[in-house]
Amino acid sequence: MSKQEVRLKLAIQKKGRLHDDSLRLLKDIGIGIDNGKDQLKATAYNFPMEVLYLRNSDIPQYLEDGVADIGIVGENLLIEKQKNVEVVEKLGFAKCRLSLAVPKKYKGAGLEFFQGKKIATSYPNTLKKFLKEHGIDAGIHVISGSVEIAPNIGLADGICDIVSSGSTLFKNGLVETVKILDSEAVLAKSPKLSPEKEQLLDKLVFRIKAVLKAKQHRYILLNAPNDKIDEITKILPVLKSPTVVPLAQKGWSSIHSVIEKEKFWEVIDRLKQAGAQDILVIPIEKMVV
Repeated sequence: MSKQEVRLKLAIQKKGRLHDDSLRLLKDIGIGIDNGKDQLKATAYNFPMEVLYLRNSDIPQYLEDGVADIGIVGENLLIEKQKNVEVVEKLGFAKCRLSLAVPKKYKGAGLEFFQGKKIATSYPNTLKKFLKEHGIDAGIHVISGSVEIAPNIGLADGICDIVSSGSTLFKNGLVETVKILDSEAVLAKSPKLSPEKEQLLDKLVFRIKAVLKAKQHRYILLNAPNDKIDEITKILPVLKSPTVVPLAQKGWSSIHSVIEKEKFWEVIDRLKQAGAQDILVIPIEKMVV
C-alpha cells in the first residue's frame, strides 16, 4: 500500500453528544467530512482519514483489535473495558464523573454506607476495583442503562453511574455521595498502528493541541503610558515577550500578549491597577507554539 493510500480510521460515537462534539473538533482542526444521514462510514476530503460511526461501548474493542486506528471515547469507558488501548490526548469536552449515589433520605452518607449493600451499575469492573481498594464488601447488580431507577424499585440500595449536571439523579430522588473518578473525552489509539499511520496521527495531534491550547488562552491588547510598560509586562504571563507598539499619541504604547483564560479576571484587575487602559480581549482560533 502506497503512502497516498494510507488512511487513519477514526472511530466516534454514532449519535449523541460525544458524536456532535467529535465532529465539531474535526471541523475545528480543518478536517472536512461528507457526513450523510445514517452513514456508518465517511471519508475526509482534505485529510487521509476515514470516520467510522460505532456504538460507544464497542469502540475500545475495535481499537484493541486494530479495526479502528484511533477513537474518540470517554475515558471512563476505557477504564471500564480494560482493553490494551493507549490514551494519546485528553480533549477537554464531555467532562463528567463516575460516582456513587443514594436515595436522598440518606443524603450525607459516606462510603461506609455501602458496606453489605447492593449497588446497581453499568460499570462493574471500575466499581469492583474501587470497592476492593477501600475495603467495602458490597453486592454489584449489573444493569445496561436506566441505572437510576434501581433503588426506586427495590433492586439496589444505591447506584454507581456517570454524573454530569446531576439533574438525572435529582429527577429520580437520588443524591451523589462519593466520587470514584473524573472523566472526559480522550483520543485513544490502537496498539497495532503502522509507522505510516503513526506519522498521520502525529499530524492530527499537532492540530488538536493547537485548537485546545487556543481555547485555554485569550489574546489581549491594551494601551499604557510608556513609563508603565515594564510594570505591565511583568504582570502578563506571556509565551516569550509581549509586543509593544508605539501609539500616535506621544508617551503611549499598545501592548499585545496572550493570557490564560482561567487567570483572565485576576490578570485584568492587576493590569488596571498598573495603569493599563482600553483593554481588549479576543478569542484565539488556533495557537501553535
